[in-house]
Amino acid sequence: MTSSTPDVSVVIGAYEAMPYLIRCLESVEAQTLAAGRMEIIAVDDGSTDGTGEYLEEFAGRTAVPMRVVHQENSGGPSAPRNVGLGLARGRYVFFLDADDYFGEEALERMVAMGDRAGTDVVLGKAVGVNRGAPKSMWKETVERADLYTSAIKFTLSAQKLFRRETLVRLGMAFDENLKTGEDALFTMEAYLRGNGVSVVADYTCYYLVGRDDGKHVTKSGSYLLRFDSARALMELIAAHVPPGPRRDSLMVRPFAITLLPQFGPVLLKQSQEVRRRKMEEAAPLLETYWSAGLAGRLKVQERLRLRCVAEGRLDQLLDILRFVKEGQEPEVVRKGTPGRLYLAYPHFGDRGGLPDSAYEVTVTEWIGGRRIEAPESRSPAALVRRLARRARRSVRHTLRPRRRSSRV
Repeated sequence: MTSSTPDVSVVIGAYEAMPYLIRCLESVEAQTLAAGRMEIIAVDDGSTDGTGEYLEEFAGRTAVPMRVVHQENSGGPSAPRNVGLGLARGRYVFFLDADDYFGEEALERMVAMGDRAGTDVVLGKAVGVNRGAPKSMWKETVERADLYTSAIKFTLSAQKLFRRETLVRLGMAFDENLKTGEDALFTMEAYLRGNGVSVVADYTCYYLVGRDDGKHVTKSGSYLLRFDSARALMELIAAHVPPGPRRDSLMVRPFAITLLPQFGPVLLKQSQEVRRRKMEEAAPLLETYWSAGLAGRLKVQERLRLRCVAEGRLDQLLDILRFVKEGQEPEVVRKGTPGRLYLAYPHFGDRGGLPDSAYEVTVTEWIGGRRIEAPESRSPAALVRRLARRARRSVRHTLRPRRRSSRV
């Protein structure tokens, strides 16, 4: 590695990105990281709105070394990112969307974190501009986050700092066959196969911009693409994590975030044929990857919907969705020994219906503004807390000074 090797290669795949591209590029130029410690690789993916011309203009006047590639439209973000990754020379690479922009100290802080912690992925705090953004993973700055217990699994966008040598060594690339969810697959693979993940939460590194024209949304809205995405992510997790609590903790991501929305209120508006096709697509995923441990990590309504899909109970699923859409709230039922809690959604207790365990509260729920805590003996989170308390008591007992015997 020579002294001319940049710290960061900023890869920008750009398609019809004007006028958002202007602020995006200015935010790279404004970094507190010196211009010579960065490079920009911009890939114009067949734009017709002046994006390509602006990239060339900016490259001609910026102090940041910059390369512009023009190609025919590829139909998605994967190909431009792969081209940029192939040309990158930096110790790290950051995939910056052309609609978004950096905080001024973003790259300096993330590079410093990666160097200090020796991790292969660094997450910088992101906030939404004219759109929502995940929040649960930004509670604290962490040099090495635990993938299985932290919330980092819920931010799988590609807008991270990756150690390039690791990506090259592992032969990683974005899956160009996936039309949505390709970034989740790439990032989860880096989480699983790389040497740790850091979180920079005390500074806003990245601004996710919601476009007024909607062009940041996947152009092909086919629901089948979501099943492809869920399937690929489940297969990846299963390939690297054996069955058990750790796999269950990761499977929450594709089941709850990718698959479950396909069986939300939108289903009430869709045709019987679409409903049937969705059930057919989801059934093998549930048969292969569903587990009791995963079920226990979900809220009752989430678990019920997926159980209905797994058992082909479309009518019951639609009843639950109507119940929720109408704003009804389930009764909280306590029964059994010890006192287990259940949420009485439609068909609770029906003969021949789903078992009561499908309705059981196993994580914290909010019903009508009331917090419903799972009994400690059943809650996975409570179990972790209980084990931690036992460990602390054991340590205190071990370290407690022993009384000397008065015997001679």
